[in-house]
Amino acid sequence: HLQLVESGGGLVQPGGSLRLSCAASGFTLDGYAIGWFRQAPGKEREGVSCMRSSGSSINYAGSVKGRFTISRDNTKNTVYLQMNSLKPEDTAVYFCAARLLARPAVCDASWGLSIHYGRPDEYDYWGRGTQVTVSS
Repeated sequence: HLQLVESGGGLVQPGGSLRLSCAASGFTLDGYAIGWFRQAPGKEREGVSCMRSSGSSINYAGSVKGRFTISRDNTKNTVYLQMNSLKPEDTAVYFCAARLLARPAVCDASWGLSIHYGRPDEYDYWGRGTQVTVSS
């Protein structure tokens, strides 16, 4: 069964940190670009960060740049999102997604210039999400 499973969400105080994980099963992630998205209640799903392959073409939404770090460990078939200095406005369900590297790239500098909305067909696989709540 091909799937992505996120974990690591939870309740954290403002200024705190969380590390989200996204584990792939049934396929290997090294042939895929990765995106992290989030969706707050009543809002559209927006891109947080993306990476084409290890260390290449990493981009962040302007709202998280300098606070979040995306990474991947192909040996563990897992990608991560380290989130520091969390703010209440970071509260959302966070999703990871995988897109075949053979497809035209969608991970580019535009992620940092305007909101990148995650269309369902933009990525080949989506996880079910993990809740992140930032509150005192």
